[in-house]
Amino acid sequence: MVTVAVDGNGADLGPEEVAHGAAIAAASGVHVLLFADGSRITSLPDGVELIDAPISIAKATDPAYAVRSTPQASIVQAARAVAEGRAQALVSGGSTGSALAAGLFNLKRDRGIYRPALALPLPRPGVGPLLLLDVGANVICRPEHLVQFAHMGSAFAQAVLGIDAPRVALLSNGEEPAKGTPDLKEVHERLSGEGGAGLNFIGNVEGTVALQNVVDVVVADGFTGNIALKLIEGVSSETLRLLRDAAHRSLRAKVGGFLLRPSIMGLRREIDPEVTGGAYMLGLRQIGIVCHGRFTRHGFARAIEVAARGVEEDVIGRTRAALEEAGALRKPGAGGTDGDTEADLAETAAKAAEAGSPSEPGATVGVHDS
Repeated sequence: MVTVAVDGNGADLGPEEVAHGAAIAAASGVHVLLFADGSRITSLPDGVELIDAPISIAKATDPAYAVRSTPQASIVQAARAVAEGRAQALVSGGSTGSALAAGLFNLKRDRGIYRPALALPLPRPGVGPLLLLDVGANVICRPEHLVQFAHMGSAFAQAVLGIDAPRVALLSNGEEPAKGTPDLKEVHERLSGEGGAGLNFIGNVEGTVALQNVVDVVVADGFTGNIALKLIEGVSSETLRLLRDAAHRSLRAKVGGFLLRPSIMGLRREIDPEVTGGAYMLGLRQIGIVCHGRFTRHGFARAIEVAARGVEEDVIGRTRAALEEAGALRKPGAGGTDGDTEADLAETAAKAAEAGSPSEPGATVGVHDS
């Protein structure tokens, strides 16, 4: 049985809601270690073990410093449980910055990985999710980083999202190989050659078609990916708001809105970010997932279940194997240390926090708005 360590502090609806989500996941066969303020949880079902951890650093302004200076924080204890082998995956409902910092300091980046990436599945009704990475962990990326992101995203899409031979593309300002920045052109060249071994690389994709059924994994640096994600979120939320306003402008509009309500509610369920479970920290030695703080119990349950599935499907091993086959793993000692010194980890965590979270991942289309 897979054990998942869950940080229950930081969720908007409180630790009790996270505990209910853990209960749902436990009923499906996942053992949960819940690190949360025990005084705010009334009861626990079988399969959920509570470790009292009332201290939260979800709102810390400097997540890297907070993780290093507050070992008793719930997210730090949960990450440490995974690092020590008491659990096999991490799920957090707190801030993205704290989760990334705790993951880097405790789970460590996987061997041969340059940088971890935040990957977010975006719901696409009738098509299946689109995996977008990086959505904020790395503001600046070198070509070798993006090559690894492509393989990491492909392996994850196969193992967790169940997509056979996922179509992988680079987010660019044109489909032609000559489009994009010099670094992006170099990545395109590498992935079109030996660097794309075992990858179903289809080239560049523009933002206008990225959400259509032409691609399964879209790769970008964290700066571009974060902006793209927030633009999608903003346009989606504003479109829904305009539709709601239009449906109340006249009696005829209200009647039409009433007739369309079942279809609209069905669409809202299809694009609900809770369905995909949150954002995934790829490139660490164990699986880590960051849920949106506004998730209900169903979103947390989904995140825990997906984390367990990732362990069962060996997404970490499959990712490493794909990178090794393509010759994309970092060579030992290349460019200095392997990036796991205290100073390197602190720098990476700080840069990830500065990048800005993906609006806390999961708020893709504003479905929680009434």
